[in-house]
Amino acid sequence: MPRLLLALLVALVAFQDPALAEIRRLAFVQDDGTLEIGGRTVRLYGIYIPPTNRVCRTAIRPVRCASRAVLQLDLRVDRFVACHRVARHADGSESAVCRVRDRNSPLGPEIDLSAWMLYHGWAVARPGAPFEYLVLERIARERERGIWGIPVDRVTRR
Repeated sequence: MPRLLLALLVALVAFQDPALAEIRRLAFVQDDGTLEIGGRTVRLYGIYIPPTNRVCRTAIRPVRCASRAVLQLDLRVDRFVACHRVARHADGSESAVCRVRDRNSPLGPEIDLSAWMLYHGWAVARPGAPFEYLVLERIARERERGIWGIPVDRVTRR
């Protein structure tokens, strides 16, 4: 019986869906808030980054222009991410829960980027997102953070 169980476990690992595997690589934030990781387009799972006014970060070279939310994500990513793929989309992109390391974060030593964006008010939770994401969005709205606190970037949600 233990051999059968071991054989089943080996088969499950060998035939694991590659779409659900973990990615640990260098990531670049795109202007639409997606991540480019090894030639793949990865959307942060459970959130939507609404378009806001474009601004430019001029303290860096080359100058980086994007929405304020995307610039915040770009500062947070710090290039290397660990992502667990959740789904593959018809357009070839993937949704994933992506994490970065930060020992000083109130969200813990490994930060879920979707949770971080919601906590700071730079994204909205999608329908069907985990309950924790809905709570983080609500906290950001109540504290008027990010898009919820800056009149030029306000987003109304019905």
